[in-house]
Amino acid sequence: MKTRLKNVPIKMKGSLRGAPEPVSMKYAVWGLVSGMSSILAIFAMTRMAGYPLLIGSFGASAVLLFGADESPLAQPRNLVGGHLFSALVAVGIVSLFGSTPEAIAFAVGIAIFVMYLTRTIHPPGGATALIGVQSHATAHFVLVPVLSGSLVLLAVALFTNNVVYHRQYPKNWL
Repeated sequence: MKTRLKNVPIKMKGSLRGAPEPVSMKYAVWGLVSGMSSILAIFAMTRMAGYPLLIGSFGASAVLLFGADESPLAQPRNLVGGHLFSALVAVGIVSLFGSTPEAIAFAVGIAIFVMYLTRTIHPPGGATALIGVQSHATAHFVLVPVLSGSLVLLAVALFTNNVVYHRQYPKNWL
């Protein structure tokens, strides 16, 4: 254990700067248009449903879907599965332990654990678990806003990432 602790600072050593990827204005602009469109689509669905469908973790999902669309973390299985499993974790934690700081922290950890085991790692899923426990989520949270909002994001990603010639989404479904 002492050796491991001694090696921690050494393992943190990295290069000062990585090689930056070239900036593409068309990717940046299309990310702006697509990200805005996805959030506006969720707001439109909110108006139609009469129930809020937007949670903060969807903003982070939009970054992955429209800024890193080729990432395994942005693929449909990860997007929908990561949010759903994390929402289920949140509902379970709230029913068992309430909404304490410890319960919130535990929910995030369990969400990571479950997403890892199910191969649905989607970083915004951790925020979904946190939001769910913090807001005292019930089973309804899994369907509305989580599943419905995830599906709206997916629908927008399928359209906007494929309507232009320089993108193709998804790379894989499962």
